[in-house]
Amino acid sequence: MNLLARLGVRYPIIQAPMAGVQDGKLALAVSAAGGLGSLPAAMLSPPALQQALRELSESGLGPFNINFFCHHQQDLAPAEERRWRQALAPYYAELGLAGDASLSAPSRAPFHAEHAAILAEFKPAVVSFHFGLPDPALLKSVKSWGAIVLASATTVAEACWLAEHGADAIIAQGLEAGGHRGHFLSDDLSLQQGTFTLLPQIVQAVALPVIAAGGIVDGKGIRAALALGASAVQMGTAFLCCDEATTSPLHRAAIQSPESHHTALTNLFSGRPARGIVNRLMRELGPISELPPTFPHASAALAPMRSAAEKSGSVDFSPLWAGQNVAGCHKGPAAELMAAWVAEAGLMPSIP
Repeated sequence: MNLLARLGVRYPIIQAPMAGVQDGKLALAVSAAGGLGSLPAAMLSPPALQQALRELSESGLGPFNINFFCHHQQDLAPAEERRWRQALAPYYAELGLAGDASLSAPSRAPFHAEHAAILAEFKPAVVSFHFGLPDPALLKSVKSWGAIVLASATTVAEACWLAEHGADAIIAQGLEAGGHRGHFLSDDLSLQQGTFTLLPQIVQAVALPVIAAGGIVDGKGIRAALALGASAVQMGTAFLCCDEATTSPLHRAAIQSPESHHTALTNLFSGRPARGIVNRLMRELGPISELPPTFPHASAALAPMRSAAEKSGSVDFSPLWAGQNVAGCHKGPAAELMAAWVAEAGLMPSIP
């Protein structure tokens, strides 16, 4: 399958869906510049998802990638909540917060029937999934209007599983990538590999197009990934400081600081491993800890701490998602970044 022709995009550049630092504006800008813009939908309410899809559809730009999570969400166990609250109690006291404050429910919902019904109304060209694939009936619904299904793999075994269970293309997510790891077959982080070792193995193992993700921030990285067999690249960190991103001023400042060169995988902010810039919470509790409750419940108790700290200009308790390579994080319109990468990589448009 010629992935670019089927996607209907000019250049093999997919903007990674990044919840919390973007909305539809970034997706529109990337698609207008010849790439595939993406909308992170896992944290959107059904009405918000409908509105976002309406805005994308009415733009006339397209195509777009709509991204969802496929985790198996468990209820928050009382013992887990007590343990987490006790671990955070000293920080609550330091920030002057009430330790017994009620917490809002987590907002990361796995893909469900209402999502599928909303998508069917708009029929997006591409739908992608993180943490595996949805139930077969839901996946069949997504494919019923011809949507291309992308899914993230962090190991060769995951890539083979996705190929056998209905994915149309595989996103090879290397260890360098910012944000949440997409692993779903095993929690063993020692199985994770860097992008440029994982990519050629997945290309050899599956008969599907493979998209390289993780550590790619410029044209040279794009060119290298394509040389190793990738049909396209997915770039997220490189868009964090562009004009259309909603990345907060504090997060942008952290990316531009010397501290940005020290990232680590941490489960503190959500309960699942994700890569971000190391900050106080990660240093003091350890980036990977048994203290947080299961995904996505950890974030609720952290929200008041983050809010209070950020009001005083501190990112001690904020998830500063970023990949290992922030060298390509530049200010300016996304279209200008795209043009620079296309020129540096020597890309030719695949369609008129």
